[in-house]
Amino acid sequence: MSIRNAINDGTANAPRLELQQSWWAMIGLGENGKEWSMEQKFEKIAEAGYSAISAVMPPLEEAEKWQRLLERYKLGFNTMAFPTKIEDIRTVLEQIRQFGPVQYLNLQVMDGFVIGNEAIELLSGLLAEAKAAGMPTFVETHRGTVTQDLIRTGQYVGALPDLRLTIDLSHYIVAGELNGPLDKAELIFDALLERTSCLHARVSNGEQVQVDVGPAGDHPMLPNFERWWRKGMTSWLQQAKPGDVLPFVTELGPPGYYAVTKRDAVSGQELEVSDRWQQALLFKGIAEAQWQRAVAEHNQRK
Repeated sequence: MSIRNAINDGTANAPRLELQQSWWAMIGLGENGKEWSMEQKFEKIAEAGYSAISAVMPPLEEAEKWQRLLERYKLGFNTMAFPTKIEDIRTVLEQIRQFGPVQYLNLQVMDGFVIGNEAIELLSGLLAEAKAAGMPTFVETHRGTVTQDLIRTGQYVGALPDLRLTIDLSHYIVAGELNGPLDKAELIFDALLERTSCLHARVSNGEQVQVDVGPAGDHPMLPNFERWWRKGMTSWLQQAKPGDVLPFVTELGPPGYYAVTKRDAVSGQELEVSDRWQQALLFKGIAEAQWQRAVAEHNQRK
């Protein structure tokens, strides 16, 4: 019996969406000019109704603390890695074995200069190692990696039937400056969305990779992302089995990475123009609404 590259909770329950928060996206968040402590961040994530945290593997000396907080706040855990060669995934798989339960592995496969057959062979080898270890493993659509180019990624999907994706289309919107007609991109987006196994939430306007969509979510690019997220959910539902889980990860990058900042005239500090935590919660609500629509559309097609 072949091992499916899918997250499954072992139950006979209907396939479900799981809302997760990026740990990287918690950098710098806090109140009254003070960043929340590690435990406060866990508490905030749990209170908001998230089910899991997405993070790089903690150092071995911090593993016990992470396990204690995950248990205390009833949160699951998934991780990510940045392999440049097949041997790299063996290292992270061993770290996962030592750490304890990990729901899935997300890969940003390095780097953007690895193309064609070399990239296909690298992706195939990484997926084979993960399959042998029984670890659901998805490759993220991300700039600066083998999937940085939309057209190339479409070719990899065609060449590798087992390739499942963590969808983050913000990278393709900004890399391709796709802030006008989307017709040419949509066909390739569709092919990628058919391989959805995880969704990362961020909205690009074609010039910045991450923009504030407003407290009411009225940014003109948001409807496109809502449609893509829902299409990915619907494609996933069509292929899902009982007990399968689809993660939706709110992942808004901090200053120094993606967050837009402005310099305070008095202090000289770089201040964020957006409330990332409130934006994350807005995306979480949007995901829940789009999931309901996707389920309804899926049920109508049965």
